[in-house]
Amino acid sequence: METRTFDKDVSLIRVASPRELLPYRASFVGCYQTVWSEPPYNEEFYPYEAEAVLRRQLQSPGHITLLAVRGVSTVVGFGFSTPLKSRPEVARHMAGLLPAEHTMYLAELGVLRAYRGLGLGGAMVEERIDAIDRQVYTHALLRTSASKNAGYEMYLSRGFDDIGVYMEVPSRRVGGTVRTDRRLFLSKVL
Repeated sequence: METRTFDKDVSLIRVASPRELLPYRASFVGCYQTVWSEPPYNEEFYPYEAEAVLRRQLQSPGHITLLAVRGVSTVVGFGFSTPLKSRPEVARHMAGLLPAEHTMYLAELGVLRAYRGLGLGGAMVEERIDAIDRQVYTHALLRTSASKNAGYEMYLSRGFDDIGVYMEVPSRRVGGTVRTDRRLFLSKVL
């Protein structure tokens, strides 16, 4: 496990295995649920679903898993990357546009509201980009809300380009309804 101190209270930790995750698992679940329950996503995740996302991430060969941790074990943010070829539901949208075998997918990024505006999200983007093996991967890909919010602007400022490809994502919303929303893909040549 690699650790980088971000500021006096928060460290970025790169988690390589499920064993290294044990002290953070419960706190991650709460963080994940909270981040996605807020606008613009307003999604509801049960604890077992959040744990399944994390388990899938850690089982993906070549994954990059970052946690922003305050103190000893309080997760305040997360950033996941995985090879695009391991996410066929996303890769099919990139057919003919990006080489799936050589693209790293920045799959998840979230920071609790109280920690936004401090540069944590940007730091996790940079850490994940820096960790990508340039001998294997030539591109990075992510998707974000089509609402073009502050996250969209942050990605553009880090060299990502809006490639004009959208994906409809169905999800359970806070309150129990199920509906789709539109996500926008951004890519970057490494």
